Amino acid sequence: MSEKSRLIRRNKKRKLRKRAYFILIPVIIAFIGLSYGAYLYVKADTVLSDSYKEDGRDKSDLREKEVDPSEDNVSILIAGVDASDVRSNSNSSRTDTLMLATLNKEDKSVKMLSIPRDSFVYIPEVGYETKINHAHAYGGMDATVKTVENLMDIPVDYYVKLNFEAFIDVVDAVNGITVDVPYELYEQNSSDVEGAVHLLPGEQDLNGEEALALARTRKYDNDIERGKRQQEIIKSVIKKAVSIDSILKYDNIIEAVGKNMATNMTFSEMKSFISYGTGGGNLDFETYTLEGRDYQPGDTYYWQLDDVALTETKEMFKQHLEIDSSATASDSDETSTATGDSSDNSY
Repeated sequence: MSEKSRLIRRNKKRKLRKRAYFILIPVIIAFIGLSYGAYLYVKADTVLSDSYKEDGRDKSDLREKEVDPSEDNVSILIAGVDASDVRSNSNSSRTDTLMLATLNKEDKSVKMLSIPRDSFVYIPEVGYETKINHAHAYGGMDATVKTVENLMDIPVDYYVKLNFEAFIDVVDAVNGITVDVPYELYEQNSSDVEGAVHLLPGEQDLNGEEALALARTRKYDNDIERGKRQQEIIKSVIKKAVSIDSILKYDNIIEAVGKNMATNMTFSEMKSFISYGTGGGNLDFETYTLEGRDYQPGDTYYWQLDDVALTETKEMFKQHLEIDSSATASDSDETSTATGDSSDNSY
């Protein structure tokens, strides 16, 4: 064989090898991606399914029929409880955070309402008015759901209950979040050690313990500002979690959420909400707080909600759920109002 023939054959082999690389590399990457995706799916199914708690109802009493989150607009009550291994109070814990979110399927939009923990409301479980965060201690999530439904006159289709450990673990799972700390603060940590967390004002990266301290503190302002901070922190977590940088951290995120969460959503129902973040375009995310005034008839402090704007508040959320006002029972005397701080956030 001549030298020229050998060179021609060698060049052909090189070209074939290059073509093989160009074909094989994408195939290998796709295979790895599919394998990782399948692994995450199986893990999510296992871990999140373990978080499912049967609540004994097919639908809210304020619904005419059972909802399907893949087709219907729904509401989710997010409750953060002050239960922890350190406190050993899982059976008597109060809600430290209460947020009601409504999701509109067509608009791919979310409205989130922060309900101050000291709100003076009627609790059906006990038949009298007191702080809304006591409802959980009186009757768990069932009592809390009924209290919020009575307050807002809209159905609560699902609930998600998380404890302090979940918050810390999720923030740490995404390698921290970037938030604006409004002022210098000293706050206890999750082990109730006073002054263990010290933060200076300004935008900065926070780990789980630091983010929890910022979310919990109310020594320097009030529940309204506290609720706004919590909403901003949640949005920061969501923004970080859906970023490309967090793809390889989903394993840790699933683990962090699953082991610290209780919900009446099945894994199949949870999957229906994926479309809100992957449907293309921007997710319209609006946050609101409840206005009111300080109220202290005796030794106990309450947040007296503003009755005057109650109708506007309920109407706004009913419209977002596309519920006819006449379709729900309006027998609540207690209340709330939503104001300002709405914003469009793209994730």
